[in-house]
Amino acid sequence: MKKNLVIAIDGYSSCGKSTLAKALAKQLDFIYIDSGAMYRAVTLYFINNKVNTFDNDQVAEALKQIELNFHARDYQSHITLNGKEVSDEIRLMPVSENVSEVSALKLVRHEMVKQQQRMGKSKNIVMDGRDIGTAVFPDAPVKFFMTADPNVRAERRFRELENKGNNQVTLEDVFENLAHRDYADTTRKESPLLRAEDAIILDNTNLTEKEQLAFALEKVSLFLQPTSSL
Repeated sequence: MKKNLVIAIDGYSSCGKSTLAKALAKQLDFIYIDSGAMYRAVTLYFINNKVNTFDNDQVAEALKQIELNFHARDYQSHITLNGKEVSDEIRLMPVSENVSEVSALKLVRHEMVKQQQRMGKSKNIVMDGRDIGTAVFPDAPVKFFMTADPNVRAERRFRELENKGNNQVTLEDVFENLAHRDYADTTRKESPLLRAEDAIILDNTNLTEKEQLAFALEKVSLFLQPTSSL
């Protein structure tokens, strides 16, 4: 098997990309990189430090102050922002409401893509996001594009927020937020959300987590088999 096999997973918000990516990484003993968490952490920094996203100089200066790191705990990938654990904070609505705009900024995308590409140069990784198979790793041998019914996605996200104790948000709020993010992600100028031509479509509207993992593993197994010499 190659020493730097990249599995790229793209798709809409709340389609279970990170759930599948984590499960694949654990099953295959790969490293999981949550690219969305990186953009969310940048967004959190911008919010906390009142960075004017219309001012390129402010954005460039802010990016110099941001240090992101991933670490594993309890078989989960956690992210720190300048040494502080922010894995839960970046999933709250204030970040969700601003992450599409921040991630659309050219300076932000270029910096994050640079870091992501560096991570995939010498390791077997599973990375999920919006442009992994199109912009970050266009040559990745295994690409998935995930989708699901918008109502199902909203219900999943709503339940996730409820389980984390966030009871101030309604299902309608979540649905509107996802619709807004879909529009922003698919229409932005910098690396919009697109399905790579060679990406395998995975619609998990009616699939359990176990079923979608089985589907993905079956596809990935084709690339893990040693090449026989004739």
